[in-house]
This record gives sequence, structure tokens and C-alpha cells, in this order.
Amino acid sequence: LFCNTMIMGTLISISSFSWLSMWLGLEINMLSFIPLMNESKNSNSSEASLKYFIVQAISSMFILFSVLFTLILSEYVDMMKTPLEIIFNSALLTKMGAAPFHFWFPEIMEGLSWINALILLTWQKIAPMILIMYNFSSSYFFFMVIIFSMVISGFQSWNQTSIKKILAFSSINHIGWMLSMLMFNQSMWLFYFLFYIFPTTLMILELKMFEISSVQMFFTILNSNKSVKLFFFLNFLSLGGLPPFLGFFPKWMILKILMKNEFYLLAFIMIFLTLIMLFIYLRLLYQSLTLKTQESKIPQINSNNYFVNFLTFFNLVGLIIFS
Repeated sequence: LFCNTMIMGTLISISSFSWLSMWLGLEINMLSFIPLMNESKNSNSSEASLKYFIVQAISSMFILFSVLFTLILSEYVDMMKTPLEIIFNSALLTKMGAAPFHFWFPEIMEGLSWINALILLTWQKIAPMILIMYNFSSSYFFFMVIIFSMVISGFQSWNQTSIKKILAFSSINHIGWMLSMLMFNQSMWLFYFLFYIFPTTLMILELKMFEISSVQMFFTILNSNKSVKLFFFLNFLSLGGLPPFLGFFPKWMILKILMKNEFYLLAFIMIFLTLIMLFIYLRLLYQSLTLKTQESKIPQINSNNYFVNFLTFFNLVGLIIFS
């Protein structure tokens, strides 16, 4: 029931013809996701759902404030040329977890189950991104958001020991890439988003299967399972955008567009800051391959999931197929 209403809320938001019905769709989506966050009924999920409600309610208040003031002042002021636009977009970026409005995102990720974390990383970004696409105009504002998202995600994930927080900062980094796509081609961000969902979903399904939540558990459980270690190796590299993996393809397209429009500095900054995230992934993989940890006491799980293995192989050769 709650999954259906959550999907319905997103569809109402992205297909509405008025700002008020858009706001209503966002509220339906939020109120449907909160019960899903509480399904595990532990203190961490309850705390995460409360924090999520407070942040989303404040963001919704600012969205409603900007929409109502725009309707009141529409005869005198154009929303696209006033601070109301900045307030509106900032509230949507807060709902999505983009930097510098990301203060809540990693902590809430830490308290969620893996399936709810997947929803927060993927589905919950669709409505805010599409609404930003509808109202995208201030390139300077979004230029700063892109830089903040990539700088903060790289440096704050440097010493993280939680896999969920690392994926949260990875998501913030990918938001920067998607927003840069919006600056030039407002429909192409969805193309990038689909390529982001693919390795993220594979990663979280396998993390859920082995119940891995920390870097230490990552090393311990993978110590005796070489095939699963290879799986994570491939998906981390794809998520980081290293060629020839599938995750490199959308980044390559964005860089071509940036260079074509002579945004050389932005392209250089994005490449450099993405290398920091890629270094973090490679450091995890290097340590898991070289460090000998204590054998896991957790019973071995059959990892012969042929569908997941096929998707992982597609992740490897996907760039060759699409190019």
C-alpha cells in the first residue's frame, strides 16, 4: 500500500500542471516513505524516520512559501528572476540531499535497511530532479551546488568506515554530475540517472545478501569468497566511472558536452574531484585484496545468483555495447 502511494506521489509531482499539486505530490511521497522506513522497528530506523520527517517538512514549508508568494506576487514579480527561485530550488536540493544541503543525508542512510536505502538513493531523487529541470535557470547557483557536491562528497567520505555513508556521499557526487547535465541538456540527466541506478542496485542487493554494513565486515566476509570480491570490485569501479565499465559512459557524454560548450574549468574540476571518489573505492578494494583478516564466523551464503552475475558481466562490457 505504502509503496503504491509513494509511487503515486512521485507521479503526481512530475505530471502536475500547478505548483500546489506538485507540492501535494511531494507530501504524499514523503508520508508514504516514512512508514516504510519504520518497517524494521528498531531504534535506528525510528530515529532516521523522525529526522527524515523533520528535514522534509521544513523543505516542504519553504517550497509552499515560495509557491504561495509567487502566486500572490505573480502580477508584479517573475519567479524566475527573484530570490524565490533560489529558495524553491534550495528546498528541492535539500529534499534530494545535494550539497551543501546534505547535512541530514548520510546520518539517515546509516539508520535505514538496505532496501530503504536503495529507495532513498534512487526513487526519492526522481521528483526533485524533474521539478528542478522544470525550474532550471540560474546557472551560477547550480554551478556552486555542483562544485560543493563534488568537493564535499570526496573529502567527507575519505575516512568513513560505514558502507552506507560511503554510498550516500557517492550519491551526492553523482548529483553533481546530473545537475551539470541539466545546465546543457535538460532531458539527458535521466540517461545518467539510469546508468547510476544500475550499479547502485547491484551493489546494494549484494550488500543486503551478505549483511555487510561496515568496512571491517566488508573485509572479513569477503576474505574467503573470491567471486563475491570480484563482483564488488567490478561494481565499485563502474560506480566510480572508470573505463571500460558501464558507469564511465554517461560521464564521458557529459564531459563531451562540457568541452563542446567551452566549460573547460568545470570539466577539469569534475574530473579531479571524481578521482577522489574513485581513489576511495580503489583503496577499499586494494585493502580487501591484500589485507588478511580473521575468517568470518557468519555462515557462507550461496552467491551463485546467475541473474546478478549476468548483470555484473553486462556492467563490464556495457560500454563496448553502447559505444
